[in-house]
Amino acid sequence: MTSEKEKGYRSALETALKAGEKILEKGGSASDAVTEAVASMEDSELFNAGKGSVFTNNEDHELEASIMDGKTLNAGAICSVKHIKNPIKLSRVIMDDPEFVFLAGEGAEEYAEKKGFSLVSNDYFFSEFRYNQLKSIKNEGSMKLDHDSDKKFGTVGAVAIDKYGTIAGATSTGGLTNKKYGRIGDSPVIGSGVYADNETCAISCTGYGEFFLRAVTAYDIAATMKYKNVSLQKAADEVIIEKMTRFGGEGGVIGIDSSGNIVFSFNSEGMYRGMVKEGEEIKTMIYKDN
Repeated sequence: MTSEKEKGYRSALETALKAGEKILEKGGSASDAVTEAVASMEDSELFNAGKGSVFTNNEDHELEASIMDGKTLNAGAICSVKHIKNPIKLSRVIMDDPEFVFLAGEGAEEYAEKKGFSLVSNDYFFSEFRYNQLKSIKNEGSMKLDHDSDKKFGTVGAVAIDKYGTIAGATSTGGLTNKKYGRIGDSPVIGSGVYADNETCAISCTGYGEFFLRAVTAYDIAATMKYKNVSLQKAADEVIIEKMTRFGGEGGVIGIDSSGNIVFSFNSEGMYRGMVKEGEEIKTMIYKDN
């Protein structure tokens, strides 16, 4: 982590936070706020989502995203798409469509076109940095996280609370470098990679998706809050620091409850993260303590 690279990440996090904050300041919904925050990070090559997505074994890109509203429990998700510039924006449209929750691949892209989305070439997601990542591990035959070497995961997410007291969560990713066979992670799966319920919390996860899928991590945090009657911080730490560590799952979560309490919980060396509250300065963090 060079000082220049760290500055770039913190700047990108601030831009995303400001995009979400702008929606909330105008009285917009938590769902719209997390959509804009995530879309901002999808537009950056620094994160493993949207523009910065990693390469699959086939040397292309397959993207995933999801969003959930804590008041209505409506949700929208997509996976295995190759031509959607901002996957989170399509997930947001699906969330408001009572006919669907989860769409995949070509069907999702056909739906997107009918909803007025312009598809982009898969080459839009190309970057030399990501291609070099693929080449460096392709001969090994393994799949790796975006930031496998330094454990600061690249999947992006956002959680928010609006002036009406509604909370929402959103997650977006390009998956694993060198992934095969149409592999899908936890990011688009409601309850695993994202969850929101005004009675408990909104959660967005990042890490090795197979573990988060098996553990239904996002929902488990909400359920722990509800059934054990504990705080969001205690619930998140119980699931991430205790359960997931025993389970062998590495990663973390961001979360917010209906009182506006914000948590970051992760069992890795670091996690790019940030927060902003009304009347307070934006904060960004990378490592355990800063």
